[in-house]
Amino acid sequence: MKLKANGIEINYEKQGRGPVVTMSHSLACTLHMWDEQATALAGRYTVVRFDTRGHGQSSAPEGAYSLDQMCDDLKGQTFALKHPTMIKSLVLCDTTSRYPAAASSIWEDRIKTVSAKGMEPMVAGTLERWFTAPFRARRRDVMERVGAMIRNTPPAGYVGCCHAIPKINVTNRLKELRCPALVIVGEEDPGTPVEMAREIHSALPGSQLAVLRSASHLSNVEQPEEFNRALLGFLDKASGQSAL
Repeated sequence: MKLKANGIEINYEKQGRGPVVTMSHSLACTLHMWDEQATALAGRYTVVRFDTRGHGQSSAPEGAYSLDQMCDDLKGQTFALKHPTMIKSLVLCDTTSRYPAAASSIWEDRIKTVSAKGMEPMVAGTLERWFTAPFRARRRDVMERVGAMIRNTPPAGYVGCCHAIPKINVTNRLKELRCPALVIVGEEDPGTPVEMAREIHSALPGSQLAVLRSASHLSNVEQPEEFNRALLGFLDKASGQSAL
């Protein structure tokens, strides 16, 4: 389904019943990154997933995007800080609340590469960062599926988001949030490592931290059972739901 909002068309899917859980996917993925979680949650939650601006079937306008713009599309920590009354609980997965200044060159290189050559050069390296080597060797089907998401991401959308993402710097504001929060991270995530998750956890009052073993950046795909157990346990407690 599609709706027009914030100047673009946003593609989304809605399923299940009960309290609403909204899911925002990784850079260079689509809403289908959350397929296994949506199936696990739909028995007692209304799951809303959407393709981020510049991804999947949502619009991919040219030019640099901003975190504020993506917040208004609906985006993670920034959204929670801007619209706290709309958030009853928050789950932050394999993410960061700020990047070191030294990381800016990495994002600049990605912008240059994709602008000149498209998404194909990004596929192999991204899969290496997102999944551990044993999982990549064992699950070629997942590599093909996720690789297709990366490859099919509109270059303009990828570049637009690469201008926005490294500008995140909200660590010192996380104390403003008062809703229950869970921080999940794969113990082998090289891009947003455990140290970044611990920084969020320390700055976010009353938050919980779950470190998933044998998982890298897409921990929900690599370890879906452990991820779903942590996610459902948290959401059930935060919402007052009980397992069926």
